[in-house]
Amino acid sequence: MVVYSVLFHRVMENEGQQHSWITGFYWTLTVMTTLGFGDITFHSDLGRLFSMIVLLSGVLFLLIILPFTFIQFFYAPWIEAESKSIAPRQLPLSTKDHIILVSTDAVTSSLVGKLNAYKWEYVILLDEIAKSLELYDQGYRVALGNLDDPDTFRNMRIQNAKMIVALGSDEDNTNIVSTVREVSEKITVVAKADSDNSEDILSLAGSNHVLNLMKMLGESLARRTISGTKRVSIITTMHGLMIAEAPAAGSRLVGRKLRKSGIREETDVTIVGIWERGAFIVPHPDTIITAGAVLVMAGSEKNLKRFDAAYPAKQIKAAPVVILGAGRVGKACAEALDMRKIDYRVVESSPNRFVDSKRLITGNAADIDVLHRAGINEAPTIIITTNNDSTNIYLTIYCRKLCPDAHIICRATLERNVSTLHRAGADIVISYASLGAQAIFNLLEREQVFMLAEGLNVFRVSVPAGLAGKKIMESRIREKTGCSIIAIDQDHNILHPGPELILNSGQHMILIGTVESESLFMKSFG
Repeated sequence: MVVYSVLFHRVMENEGQQHSWITGFYWTLTVMTTLGFGDITFHSDLGRLFSMIVLLSGVLFLLIILPFTFIQFFYAPWIEAESKSIAPRQLPLSTKDHIILVSTDAVTSSLVGKLNAYKWEYVILLDEIAKSLELYDQGYRVALGNLDDPDTFRNMRIQNAKMIVALGSDEDNTNIVSTVREVSEKITVVAKADSDNSEDILSLAGSNHVLNLMKMLGESLARRTISGTKRVSIITTMHGLMIAEAPAAGSRLVGRKLRKSGIREETDVTIVGIWERGAFIVPHPDTIITAGAVLVMAGSEKNLKRFDAAYPAKQIKAAPVVILGAGRVGKACAEALDMRKIDYRVVESSPNRFVDSKRLITGNAADIDVLHRAGINEAPTIIITTNNDSTNIYLTIYCRKLCPDAHIICRATLERNVSTLHRAGADIVISYASLGAQAIFNLLEREQVFMLAEGLNVFRVSVPAGLAGKKIMESRIREKTGCSIIAIDQDHNILHPGPELILNSGQHMILIGTVESESLFMKSFG
């Protein structure tokens, strides 16, 4: 601008015009900023050529050089500062008893939901700024750092953390676990394993707990299978209390009201819920047991054996169970059925994926002839295990139309597809995300919570101070929260809760309820 102002005077003098230095700066500024008021003009070709040069250089400055300078020296540093505040590279020194989630997968969202419900502090550690900003926009607490740098974990206050959970690939998780062990030998490390071969490697690297979620998912699906000579299928044991399921089909219970069924009198088993085509019903004395009902019960091993003896599974089909898909989940499901000595057939389009050729039906699961060869019309249970939720929805609708009375168990990858699979006709849906979150959370809470099924939990809590000394009927827990007490744990002695039982401090209640009911209980009673 100074050079153009000087030249302005020289060219004007050549035309016989005289202007002040302020006028020279004024003209240069208006032309370079493309305002060009036109109150001062040249009359010669030289003057007009000079005006064009000033104008074009002004455009160059305005459109290219000034924006570049602004972005490089002002906007970019500001964005970087904002990013660091959103995804910091270190946590405050006062941070303690927090959970560090390294990397993300489908489990992350479900796990964070549980951590928030139980008031656990957490941070998601990532090495990509774009991903961290994306998660921050979704409401997650994130941090940034190199996952193979020990200083990163020092900055995450690992010495004060409660647990580190590695959710990346097997190779990345091995590197993460090894790096963590350089910093701390005491921190509890949980690592996800995608393959069986990686379990030993992750343990050797320093993991306290290695979770093969695909295998766990397959085993969980197999536990819900209705087949064989026993009606009762034990799902889990919680502090001496067994939680089990049993189909009502073919028993003398069908058509009876719960109060007149005689279950409690004959077996001392407590019916805590009923599955009805994927919907969980909290039972009442006048609830009628239908042929499609699956009873959820609680009791000791002795009580459950009494139930099996009182209501034998004579009419349950003895035909093989049909498994659709021979991926990692399908294979794990097949192995679990082998352990239970339940016969099965696996439908898989790739013959090399399953070893047992006698039980393999090669073909497309959407082909009705392939399904007939697998014996789907006689199968008591159909288990759908593919890793594509859209495919699972498609197959569930297909199988439900072909076999209206079959027990259909389905795997979901994402939680949002669970309700869709139930609407498609699945009786039981178990999602990879919820199962993984529950498995990790159980390690944190030391098995205080167990996921009975998708969206339904059994959890153990101390009797709140506000309920001590009250009878169960006076507590109004079911009315206030939707949760039901299924047992009282007093010094590891399981008590069956009648409405007149008095709750005492020092006791633990074992309750059943949906995720929403569990959160409401925590808010209401602590």
